[in-house]
Amino acid sequence: MSNQDSVVIERHFNADIDLIWKMWTMAEHFSQWYGPRGMTIPVAEMDVTVGGKRKICMEMKTPERHMKMWFTGEYTDVSPTSRLAYTEAMCDEDGNLIPPSAMGMPEGTPATTEVIVELESVDGGTKMKMSHVGVPADSPGAGGWKMAIEKMAEYIETI
Repeated sequence: MSNQDSVVIERHFNADIDLIWKMWTMAEHFSQWYGPRGMTIPVAEMDVTVGGKRKICMEMKTPERHMKMWFTGEYTDVSPTSRLAYTEAMCDEDGNLIPPSAMGMPEGTPATTEVIVELESVDGGTKMKMSHVGVPADSPGAGGWKMAIEKMAEYIETI
């Protein structure tokens, strides 16, 4: 896949690499920042081991609308404090895979994508590179990731 088929976000955090690792690997932290603004994470089941499963629910409640989106996947690389990779696919509440079109995604949206997080200690902080392969760089998903990473930065300031 080309870079056009991937969201890539690089960010430097003024936080220890162990804390940034926890943001991605501990459900109690992940659920505080993941998803675009306006979304909450009522379910974050994460077995952060190679071959371990994950199931995440993003929920949006407004006076006009109540929506839940479920995602599942498997961890493919867990190298503590340096690299994390996992697959991601849409599913129902029970973890059964559903096609992206069932959630209104455009034709051609891949059923399974991959998220890769690379961390490096730099200048007393942490450099993070997050790639979501299979999500176009100019898609609404890319905008959601940008909001989520901003929410992570804000959350880190509170702990």
